[in-house]
Amino acid sequence: MSDSKHLRTVARILPAMNTSDGAGVRLRRSIGCGEDTRLDPFLMLDEFSSDNPGDYIAGFPSHPHRGFETVTYILDGHMRHEDHLGNQGDLQSGGVQWMTAGRGIIHSEMPQQEEGRMRGFQLWINLPAKEKMKAAGYRDIAPNEIPVLELEQGGRIKIIAGEIQFNQQQLRGPIYGLTTEPLYLDVSLAPSASIQLPVDARLNAMIYVFEGDANIAKTALTTHCAVFLSEGESVKITANDKGVRFLLLAGLPLHEPIVQYGPFVMNTVTEIKQAIHDYQTGQLTAV
Repeated sequence: MSDSKHLRTVARILPAMNTSDGAGVRLRRSIGCGEDTRLDPFLMLDEFSSDNPGDYIAGFPSHPHRGFETVTYILDGHMRHEDHLGNQGDLQSGGVQWMTAGRGIIHSEMPQQEEGRMRGFQLWINLPAKEKMKAAGYRDIAPNEIPVLELEQGGRIKIIAGEIQFNQQQLRGPIYGLTTEPLYLDVSLAPSASIQLPVDARLNAMIYVFEGDANIAKTALTTHCAVFLSEGESVKITANDKGVRFLLLAGLPLHEPIVQYGPFVMNTVTEIKQAIHDYQTGQLTAV
């Protein structure tokens, strides 16, 4: 695996753009700013991070989704999920919620704090056409359910989804076995440390740096940038002199047409029109 011809390199760097969503939550969006900024099967990646309650307190009141999955990962803060199925999630620092919208879900995500830091990510993962109308689902993942591998040179790997073999250890995250085979890692490296992580050659892969800076070969990775990776079997990242923390995301591409209208992601315009009609008539969540 150390052969350089198998190493993934930087194919594209996509700086995150400042925007807002929900009831006015300020965030940075990298994937999802436009159709040409997706990385199949990933549709959107948002980073939210603020110590100012005015940037997050309004939250994400009740709203619908159809046709994909959402993954919310909280680094700092406290947020509550509620949906039409009766699920209630108490998402706190280090926790994850994995929600499958399927044929339809109506939910809210509201901050449970009036001050302090709120920081985390939301990732949208597409569903294949054959699964877009399956039943909605929800899972709350507590921090202690997420395997953590401490690195000898300092730093650690948190395995949120998928499976990784590293230093003769086989580690599997709490989310596994999905059609898109998502790999979701939160990786911290000590100053000037390097790591080579295996990534299945069949998967599209990217890195999102959110603390510090790093390099892949001679290409600099700066904070708040999505870095799309080339084909390969592994990726080698070297931290700068202050260390780095990043997400490594990979998934099996679906190679299907995407038509998106706000919170609905389907394969055809007709299906989008049906989703809008179903929501307006109260049929979005009907079994």
